[in-house]
Amino acid sequence: MIQAYAAQSANTPLTPFSYDPGPLGKNDVEIDVLYCGICHSDLSMINNEWGMTRYPIVPGHEVVGTVSQVGSEVKHLRPGQSVGLGWHSAYCNDCRACHTGDHNLCSTAQGTIIGHHGGFADKVRAQAKSVVAIPDGIDLESAGPMFCGGITVFNPLVQFDIQPTDKVGVVGIGGLGHLALQFLNAWGCEVTAFTSSDAKRQEALQLGAHHTLNSRSDDELQAAAGQFDLILSTVNVKLDWNLYLNTLAPKGRLHFVGAALEPLDIGVFNLIGAQRSVSGSPVGSPEVITQMLDFARLHEIKPVVEVFPMDQVNEAIARLESGDARYRVVLKR
Repeated sequence: MIQAYAAQSANTPLTPFSYDPGPLGKNDVEIDVLYCGICHSDLSMINNEWGMTRYPIVPGHEVVGTVSQVGSEVKHLRPGQSVGLGWHSAYCNDCRACHTGDHNLCSTAQGTIIGHHGGFADKVRAQAKSVVAIPDGIDLESAGPMFCGGITVFNPLVQFDIQPTDKVGVVGIGGLGHLALQFLNAWGCEVTAFTSSDAKRQEALQLGAHHTLNSRSDDELQAAAGQFDLILSTVNVKLDWNLYLNTLAPKGRLHFVGAALEPLDIGVFNLIGAQRSVSGSPVGSPEVITQMLDFARLHEIKPVVEVFPMDQVNEAIARLESGDARYRVVLKR
């Protein structure tokens, strides 16, 4: 039996929950959970904000642990190995996206916490293809958020061939943004943090930003017109996106990784005149996650975390909901 914490309905505390996972599949692995990050996506799923939650739900898709069992067909992982598991726990491995290495774009990929029990538990199971080995030199306690928050902001750097000479702005210095600053600085970019928080300005500079810009100041946004090759939006709220588009250089890109739910209000002439683009992306494939971990190890990049014991899961969730966490919350078993 797997011992876990589950929500039985929306907007209720998590309570102890056990379930029998059945026999281990031949292509699957079982992971002894050591740490599991808490992501805002966990909160959205707990409260059924996206209309896809099935209760009881065991959240947790930023899992770090050690392999305890491997299926008979698994060759690349072994018991005792340090591994991580992110947003996806399985792929079809037979569609065009999977065949071209873009497993994260598989239309039938199994979510780790969508119709599947996640990592707020002593163990979790997943298809071996979705489980990524963690290289030596990565701090396991803080590694969990790399498997969702980290890869979410790293993936665009690979997908859009971001250059070390590019000027990049990051909107929102929180769980995603604080990692984006670190990755972009190490990538070689000139980095500007867009933030409305005076308290976060100095923190942003310490995390890797070369400049800060007041995201609530129309004057500062207008003064930055035509400056950025890329703006990475990590927020989930509606902003005046036309102001941000105007800060892009010709052929610049406004890229969304934060799940803003309201439709974008964008003037087409802001795109056409300077050949600008608007795009978005999810998490990355297992291959890109591996690249990210190697890059993070080389440049000593890691999330800033607050750690709670697993049995204080509801206190940890409350800390994340408060908006005061710096910058990711991690459960320790």
